[in-house]
Amino acid sequence: MIPIIYSDKFLLHETGYMHPEQPERLTAVVNKLKASTIADKIEWIEPSSRNAIEAIKIIHSTDYINLVRAYSDRGYGCFESTQIFPHSFEVACLTVNAWLDGVDLISKQGKPAFILARPPGHHALSNEGMGFCIFCNPGIAAIYALTTENIKRVGILDWDVHHGNGTQAIVENNSQIAFCSIHQSPSYPHTGKSEETGQFNNILNLPIPPGSNIQTYHQLFTNQVLPFFDNFSPDLLIVSAGYDANKADLMSKIELNPQDYGELTQYSLKITSKVLFGKIGGYELESLSQSVLETIKHFTKFSILTNCL
Repeated sequence: MIPIIYSDKFLLHETGYMHPEQPERLTAVVNKLKASTIADKIEWIEPSSRNAIEAIKIIHSTDYINLVRAYSDRGYGCFESTQIFPHSFEVACLTVNAWLDGVDLISKQGKPAFILARPPGHHALSNEGMGFCIFCNPGIAAIYALTTENIKRVGILDWDVHHGNGTQAIVENNSQIAFCSIHQSPSYPHTGKSEETGQFNNILNLPIPPGSNIQTYHQLFTNQVLPFFDNFSPDLLIVSAGYDANKADLMSKIELNPQDYGELTQYSLKITSKVLFGKIGGYELESLSQSVLETIKHFTKFSILTNCL
């Protein structure tokens, strides 16, 4: 079976009228997957009820965590473009749990899993939410993974169209984590320069210009991304799987099609079969949902192999 960690509770995080990061981003994907030809191969998993705060504290300051909680209790708050409403703190903690559960699942089963959750996380800094993100889910998951059995090195691949500045800030000085981001430049948040390599040469930023298409990604994966991770040899790969580089998505000027994400998935699975994909961006509902399906389709061979063992 293909594990997808999801809960309807993720829909409770509100962002306000006309905000791009809406609950419908999840319901569109759920509906697409349940109507697909692989629907009977999907195992829907509810996130655990563990206390996420201790994991969050490793990354985020206590003052920031308390401020998010206070805004949520009050019913409204805002960090840059990140809106906080009554259920936001609860949902953000549950999303962290989903990412931690994904790490545990892959550590035990050795096959890919998908986190279908919100809010996204790769822009969140230690003391500030930004870019629709509250807590830095990929960074938290990476640090947590290093505390689990048999995971000594973690790779993070961020193919969201925006640079994962929060993730990079968290991991760039950690020799056990390697981070690679492919992102449009110039674009929000105007970070991720190619000359940034990290304290241990563990950072690979690959800015691409507007108008880039799948051929650009082919060249980058072949010549830079795969050699970077092959040299690092991660025990686990975390993919910040944003789908906003679709040409139908108004958040970017990159010209990918949904089927192209199937190819990005295949590249990721060449690095290791232990890949945790977590949905980040993607705001045009049809291209988003089809792109997620294209990703998950490529999990089926690992599901079949595992079931035969």
